Amino acid sequence: MVHSLQVFVIAAFVGVWEGLGQLGILDKFFYSRPSLIVPRIWGWLAEGYTPTSIYRDIEVTLIETVLGFVIGTLLGVAIGYAFARNRVLGQAFDPLLSMFNAIPRLVLAPVFILAFGIDLASKVALGVTLVFFIVFFATFTAVRDVDQTLVDNVRVLGARRRDVTFQVLLPAAFSAIVASLRTSAGFAFAGAVVAEYIGSSVGVGRRIANSEAFFDSTGVFGGIVVIAALALALDAFLQVVEGWFSRWKPRLER
Repeated sequence: MVHSLQVFVIAAFVGVWEGLGQLGILDKFFYSRPSLIVPRIWGWLAEGYTPTSIYRDIEVTLIETVLGFVIGTLLGVAIGYAFARNRVLGQAFDPLLSMFNAIPRLVLAPVFILAFGIDLASKVALGVTLVFFIVFFATFTAVRDVDQTLVDNVRVLGARRRDVTFQVLLPAAFSAIVASLRTSAGFAFAGAVVAEYIGSSVGVGRRIANSEAFFDSTGVFGGIVVIAALALALDAFLQVVEGWFSRWKPRLER
């Protein structure tokens, strides 16, 4: 029932868009039409794999997304845990982290492009900064919220520092960390696309920027549709992963 309703909503949106375009209410020069966008995307897909094909653009964007996501997640978990367990360290870096967290990270894209060039490194660096703070604060808060009595009890039973870390603290914080991954993955993907749009030689963002430069609204919306499809696929994959890691949780009967 829910899936049918979701399909209906999307179909209705596309139908209204097409209808308004056919009636001339929406100027196709600016907004294009679904009947023009679908053939454009099909043409891209029919080109085959070449250095300038849509497949190459998608490949590069996904590589940038995965690298930014993985590196940002590992740094966020490691540093978040370290700051949560060392109160002095956390307090010392709190002003600096708060300052950087307040800066909209997407505005750093030109800085990273100037520093690392228009290739892979600048896109990954932006993705890392976007992911890091989400995972960092999730880890930091979750570890801090672990009941100290529980930690004291396992220490009385002879647990070493490593045992406390891997058998008490991280498992207790695991749900919060996993829940933050879906949000951070979306930010990593957005960071890669935005950085490509600002400056790149390949990628879905670069394809949209090129279409915009030639006032090709069909190409712009075609690129947006490709991005939306990739984002939905990525989110669906992460839902499966989150469900697998959370399978131990009791489920509420509805």
